[in-house]
Amino acid sequence: MNLNDHYTEAVLGMGTASSWKERLAGQMSAELADEIDTFETQIHLRKQGKMEEKLFAETRLRRGVYGQRYDNGQRYDGTQTQQLLFPEHQTKGPDTVWHAPGMMRIKIPFGGLTAEQMEVLADVAEEYSEEILHVTTRQDFQIHFVHLEDTPDLMRRLASVGITTREACGNSVRNVTACPLSGVCRTETFDVTPYAQALMRFLLGHPDCQDFGRKFKIAFSGCQHEACGLTNMHDLGGIAVVKTIDGEEKRGFKLYVGGGLGAVPHQAQLFDEFVPAEELLPLAQAIARVFARLGEKKNRNRARIKFLVAKLGIEEFRRLVLEERAILPEDPSWTAFLDDLHATDEQPLKPGQALNGAAASEGFAEWHRTNVYAQRQEGYAVATVVLPLGDITSSQLRALAAISRRYVRETVRTTVEQNLVLRWVSETDLPHLYDELVSLGLAESGAGTIADVTACPGTDTCKLGIASSRGLAAEMRKRLGEENGQLNEAIEALRIKISGCFNSCGQHHAADIGFYGNSRKINGITVPHFQVVLGGQWRENAGSFGLATGAVPSKNIPEVVTRLAKHFVAERSDEETFKDFISRIGKREVKAMLEDLTQVPSHEENSWYYQDWGDTREFTMDDLGKGECAGEVVSITTMEIAAAEREVFEAQVAFDEGQLETAWQGALNAMLRSARALVKEQFYDVPETPEVVVAEFRTRFYDSELFSPKFANYLFAAHQNPPSELTKVQVHRFIEEAQLFIEGAYTCYDKIAVPAGTTA
Repeated sequence: MNLNDHYTEAVLGMGTASSWKERLAGQMSAELADEIDTFETQIHLRKQGKMEEKLFAETRLRRGVYGQRYDNGQRYDGTQTQQLLFPEHQTKGPDTVWHAPGMMRIKIPFGGLTAEQMEVLADVAEEYSEEILHVTTRQDFQIHFVHLEDTPDLMRRLASVGITTREACGNSVRNVTACPLSGVCRTETFDVTPYAQALMRFLLGHPDCQDFGRKFKIAFSGCQHEACGLTNMHDLGGIAVVKTIDGEEKRGFKLYVGGGLGAVPHQAQLFDEFVPAEELLPLAQAIARVFARLGEKKNRNRARIKFLVAKLGIEEFRRLVLEERAILPEDPSWTAFLDDLHATDEQPLKPGQALNGAAASEGFAEWHRTNVYAQRQEGYAVATVVLPLGDITSSQLRALAAISRRYVRETVRTTVEQNLVLRWVSETDLPHLYDELVSLGLAESGAGTIADVTACPGTDTCKLGIASSRGLAAEMRKRLGEENGQLNEAIEALRIKISGCFNSCGQHHAADIGFYGNSRKINGITVPHFQVVLGGQWRENAGSFGLATGAVPSKNIPEVVTRLAKHFVAERSDEETFKDFISRIGKREVKAMLEDLTQVPSHEENSWYYQDWGDTREFTMDDLGKGECAGEVVSITTMEIAAAEREVFEAQVAFDEGQLETAWQGALNAMLRSARALVKEQFYDVPETPEVVVAEFRTRFYDSELFSPKFANYLFAAHQNPPSELTKVQVHRFIEEAQLFIEGAYTCYDKIAVPAGTTA
């Protein structure tokens, strides 16, 4: 039996269950297990050509399975590939679907990790990928070159230790981020961890978050003036505040909405100075509903909530949200988490003891200076493990898990600056911890300094990447790292962030010195460039965004940084910030300072300029692809009807196995699901009970003759007069009727669908 034969049997349930599905049975929630099983079925349906690629793309994106680029120019975009996933389709014509290995994004809410989770992450990267894990600027993990057929088992293994990939991509609520120092920070108002976790759990898979036109990002910060959660650049951001009401101190959030970076960044706008903690979840739900209903759907370039807030104005947006909040039915889960806010509290493994000048290895002092933060809890510290370019190997992560068991109570978090932190380290253990990190190659100093450069994947794997952000970042880290603590203090505190294109995945707008990839033609030859972005502010939760000042050839960018740094040190006034310095000297002076660096010699004079960092080939834009950050917009109705079609398929499988009751019920559920999807187009808050769905469907679609009467009667008959006994002939016919009903649902939806980007 070949791999595909075994895989087909595993998916259809007609043979031995896949080993991981069998071994992990009962080790994850039933809901999550069913969801992964469903995705496995959808892969099989796509393989058979029974599911459109556009719909399947949105399906896999919502489960964290993302397309990637290859350095040979081949792309994972549904039409062109490096490897054929289903060889038997090779000669079946232009509709054949090709899938090369892609990327799996893994959500790590607020960055929190346990040792067991780190070990499983290390295992799956080793077994399904290239043994490298990448920490993203949203505290996620990504692993690349994952084969599509491996993703269900990969998901199961992660789910068994409480990790999900659900809605890590697609038009959905992305990973909820939070300050990695939450709970131990010396300046925070209160620990935002339990609130971030509660909102993540509440919105994950929530029905009101399934019909967005684009992604939705949320962040929490415990401080107003530090970088923390970077709330000003998020769709929804909460900063911890307290307020005295009737003599009692109450927790709440200064809530911001409508922020975002991308090509044109928007500062988030203040929604409310104080949202009580008990109103956080319902208000977020109301915001999601307004965004789903009124947000752009047709033009992806204007589909983020920042455009809706800008279009309506914050006052009108607030009015609509509060109006929506007032009509929401009460949900106990809104406040249930408040009964145990200590559920996410951490406990130290060892007593906190001061370092007191204990003997340490060479290099420890510099590492301690830049990588160690003294917690507000006396005797304890947070140690940052710097991950150059955000990368860590499976063996390193596995060893780090063991270290976390020895020195802390598995209190580890990822950071938006693509590093890892170990919290609650007893200060007296820091020299020993450092030695162990040295042995793993993880003891690089410079955390949170100018040398700790952040970069998106760029041309390495992203289909939108124009220039090599990782290649440039590696070069910058090397040059700045060679300074080894010799940099001026004002320069050392600056942040450099690099994006491979204008979409700001590297968060270049919020950096002191930012760059994003572009290109220029020089005598007909394309040369990699980076646009220089100056004046951003990382602190005060991304307090301001920088502006582009001009494009410079990629190979001259390190000199740009050198000149800016020298000029800042020489001309700075007192304690002037870099942002204020750039504002004071003005763009004219900056342009004059960098003017000669914009020049490119001819190819004959110096061909080096015509190559990107880390690449010996001549630069080209030929392999630039279409991005999959959120996929094409697929309406929730279409997705629900497609899900109903999948249920009919599963009913067929049950029928083949002689499970007549399961098959009949599955077919009925499929008809009810597609009917409900149509009804929700006109009656968004339709109750979920079959009686109400059928009644509303009859009134809105049968009586109005929008739906085929013949097909509609299949549902009415089955709902009103279910058979007391089932026969194979009867169930077989009913499954066929269910499929016809779903075809009728597709036809009906084509008649009633409101054009994308408009409101009914």
